[in-house]
Amino acid sequence: MTQTIIVMTSGAFTAAHLALIPRLEDLTGKKIVTAATSIGTGENSIPNRLIRGEAADVVIVADAVLRKFIEARLVLSETYTPLALSTIGMAVQAGAPVPDISTVEALKCTLLRAKSIAYSASASGQYLTNELYPRLGIADQVMGKSRLIGGGERVGAVVARGEAEIGFQQISELIPVQGIAHITPLPPEVQKATVFSAGVAATTTDSNLAYSVIQFLASSEAAPTIRKTGLEPMGR
Repeated sequence: MTQTIIVMTSGAFTAAHLALIPRLEDLTGKKIVTAATSIGTGENSIPNRLIRGEAADVVIVADAVLRKFIEARLVLSETYTPLALSTIGMAVQAGAPVPDISTVEALKCTLLRAKSIAYSASASGQYLTNELYPRLGIADQVMGKSRLIGGGERVGAVVARGEAEIGFQQISELIPVQGIAHITPLPPEVQKATVFSAGVAATTTDSNLAYSVIQFLASSEAAPTIRKTGLEPMGR
């Protein structure tokens, strides 16, 4: 009988997952092991770990990514469960002036003035570069000074070190990072809310136990903790 439950979660849900581990261990009587915290790129990304058959019980990623995992039979379709909505924010290094992104025009000006911009390799970064920049009509001016942060590193960490003037990522991924400030959501007109969903990995040795973890994460008991990490729970 397995003594552990292995969870692969992308960055947006990581803070909530870590905060809920003690309760999950009480409920299941098993040790919760966090095997990955990034969709990202490289050998240790969640897709590559699942594709090579690495053991896992629960997978938590952006909804569109989870659906692809289900299509590829890496996640069990009958266990698909939406958990939370995540929005995108911007941050600067602690002590830096507060940038104005209160309106779409102010955001555009801030992006144009910034000397360097960091963005993630996951859903928020794809939206920023593929949709938002073109929508604002500034892609040609800002892509050259924009840097993709891969390998599982947080955008906030790069901003905190002063290696980028501003950075964009899911708010729930920015909040835990030390050394950054003024975490501000995008204006409502250009905000992109992403659903993060969970499913049981095809490599699990106990699908019922794994699914019980997901059911708890979607419960009203878990909701307050999830909300504190910058996400909006979608569960019961």
